[in-house]
Amino acid sequence: MIKQYFVALFSFLLIDGVWLTVVAKNFYAKHLGYLMAKPPNLLAAGIFYLIYIFGLVVLALSPALQKGSLISAILMGALFGFCAYATYDLTNLATIKDWPLIVTIVDLIWGAVLSGSVAGVSFLILNKWL
Repeated sequence: MIKQYFVALFSFLLIDGVWLTVVAKNFYAKHLGYLMAKPPNLLAAGIFYLIYIFGLVVLALSPALQKGSLISAILMGALFGFCAYATYDLTNLATIKDWPLIVTIVDLIWGAVLSGSVAGVSFLILNKWL
């Protein structure tokens, strides 16, 4: 499971890094600039990534590898991502004044796409090369 963890962590950091620094950087600044920390708390972000990948591996990737099912990896990864991102975004929508609905919608979609992609890519890497 250690190989699974590090393959998934590397995949997640690579894909999410591109999302946060290239694709959606202006989107978040536009909608959440008034809330964003400068600089961001990298320790908190790092702890999130470590815990999140553990959950993704245990609940989606590892069971899919045991089944030998790429489709299971993608679907269960997407479900995990959707639920985890929903926890954050819907809580913010419920508790933070003027939290943008568009951020919640984009994040829910991104959480599902990111986590399904990471589980699928990790499944392929682990089955083909490791």
